[in-house]
Amino acid sequence: MDILKKKIGFISLGCDKNRVDLEKMMYAVRSAGFLIEPDATEANIIIVNTCSFIRPAREESISAIIECGELKGDKLEKIIVTGCINEMQYTDLAESLPEVDAFVHIKDNERIVDVIFGLYNKKASDCCYSNHNRLITTPRHYAYLKISDGCNNFCSYCKIPYIRGRYKSESLSDLMIEAQNLVDNGATEIILVAQDVTKYGTDLNDGTNIVTLIRRLSKITNLKWIRLLYCYPESITEELIAEIRDNPKVCKYIDIPLQHVDSYILKQMNRRNNYDKIVNLIKKLRLNIPDIAIRTTFILGFPGERKEHFDKLMNFVIEQKLNYVGFFTYSREEGTRSYDFIDQVPTATKNRRLKAISEAQYGVVKTLNNAMLAKTMEVVIDGIEDDMYVARSQYHNPESDSVIYICAKGNNLNIGQYYTIRITNVLDYDLQGEIL
Repeated sequence: MDILKKKIGFISLGCDKNRVDLEKMMYAVRSAGFLIEPDATEANIIIVNTCSFIRPAREESISAIIECGELKGDKLEKIIVTGCINEMQYTDLAESLPEVDAFVHIKDNERIVDVIFGLYNKKASDCCYSNHNRLITTPRHYAYLKISDGCNNFCSYCKIPYIRGRYKSESLSDLMIEAQNLVDNGATEIILVAQDVTKYGTDLNDGTNIVTLIRRLSKITNLKWIRLLYCYPESITEELIAEIRDNPKVCKYIDIPLQHVDSYILKQMNRRNNYDKIVNLIKKLRLNIPDIAIRTTFILGFPGERKEHFDKLMNFVIEQKLNYVGFFTYSREEGTRSYDFIDQVPTATKNRRLKAISEAQYGVVKTLNNAMLAKTMEVVIDGIEDDMYVARSQYHNPESDSVIYICAKGNNLNIGQYYTIRITNVLDYDLQGEIL
């Protein structure tokens, strides 16, 4: 059988930054002439792109690999493992997962075609990997743009600097080519992602920063929305706030991974903030951009978190009324500084706090959603579920936030197109609207 007639399936796990890595590998594989099989169970070769940020993510990755191994012997011939899990325990994995034919380090992603050919004792004619081109796995009207890799923050609970290395910005010229290609292929919304978006350019030593990038992207014709994720609070400058406020292409939306608000816990986390700075930042954002939607994440049960620390976080959530909040219980990760911290919080306590604060945030969401009734806004149609269109405004990030449902009956709307609607109903976390 001609090797190029092999069908290749992909399994993507982890974050949107990992997704971008996979999309570039998919483009290389297709450019080489391979057939891409949407149903991995029908593939001859499966590439599993793994995550290992925390233990549950590693367990999910290993389970996916084992499940693929059980398919071997019929259609499935080879399993290739890429992604973060390889950066942590490469040798151990090779010994414990004999069904895997190749483990590929992140730095070797661009060699994915060579790896496939090598498994069949053949040599690829040339390299098909491109840093500017991807095979998009999102709906074509939006795409993620990974502007850097790695991290220099070294939070005491996090392994990313050890997995992905030091912070490294992509060149401005490369990002502009990639962004233009995304827009030429139909994207009207570009979502900027990195481990820390706000530190973009700090390692380039040429004066380039995140605002420089935003302004350059804004010049792309047919690009309508630019969205910012993962903006570390200490690096949100007056210049960036003004750019979000004044630039019509920048969504009035920001994701700020706070992780906690109690000053003692933040210090233990090796975060560069305290309670007063966080409150002042939110006040400043809302003063400059009154309609801004703010998303964040919090870790519950970090070592040493006592009732008074949790109560401070609970009160913050109730008082600040942030639009979207993700809560996670602390995961004790071997190899991080916090692994050896004393006063580890019992699992039952972490789960109890998670339940309590999630209920408090639900009350916040109900209040915010009820305040949206009768308001008008522009939305983009992401898809269709049953008899309802699924839409988002500039205040909603795809996949992680709530959505706006629009009745399909009587409407003939196009996926990826923008419409003006009025909010007519609250559906728990989601909203319902009608076309104007």
